[in-house]
Amino acid sequence: SLLKNLQRLDADFIFIKNIDNIVPERLLTKILPYKKMLGGLALQIQQEIFSFLRQLEVDQPDSKQIQKMKRFCEAINIAFPPGLSRQSMKNQKKTLFSLLNRPLRVCAMVRNEGEPGGGPFWVKERNGLQTMQIVESGHVDKIDRRQMTIWSEARYFNPVDMVCCTQDYRGRKFHLDDFVDHNAYLITMKSEKGRSLKALEAPGLWNGGMAYWNTVFVELPIIVFNPVKTVNDLLRPQHLVKK
Repeated sequence: SLLKNLQRLDADFIFIKNIDNIVPERLLTKILPYKKMLGGLALQIQQEIFSFLRQLEVDQPDSKQIQKMKRFCEAINIAFPPGLSRQSMKNQKKTLFSLLNRPLRVCAMVRNEGEPGGGPFWVKERNGLQTMQIVESGHVDKIDRRQMTIWSEARYFNPVDMVCCTQDYRGRKFHLDDFVDHNAYLITMKSEKGRSLKALEAPGLWNGGMAYWNTVFVELPIIVFNPVKTVNDLLRPQHLVKK
């Protein structure tokens, strides 16, 4: 349902933030500059992507231009299929166009201080390609020691603060369901009237729901993350009203 809501929004840039990540008005002056920075970075990356896509659509880029596009893709964490450099220029152009012509998200990340939630990871897909994902603990195989070691040593945390670009270089809205990993569901434990139940959860908006978006992670200071998960969180210094 959240992805459908996102699909309906007609905007060049969409800012997403968890409703429980709030602060008193007095702290907004410290946080808003980082919000503007995320939006500015999204605009800069989007403009470069659009420029490359227009070149690929109407021109026949030479090897130097192709290499420039590849370096840009690597800079924004787009992984290439094996053997791309050995393919013809026509096939390389087609692949680059497909990789760049996707929704874009720029996501804030903060240092991991033990808060519950997901974090940024490289994920190896079933086809062998790697993508950047926000991974939740429910996606981790608790029996796999290697996975658990990687998870426990994670240095960054996702505060759910991001900028989304959902229009293509022609100004048309992407069909966002085309970029969902429908296999990224979660099986979680719930309780109902004292009974333990297993619940099947559909792919979350910013994990499986945005799995095949182009993704950039940006480290921000911890001040942008001010969660209120429980009543006790209201006792954190940033939520106390100063008289």
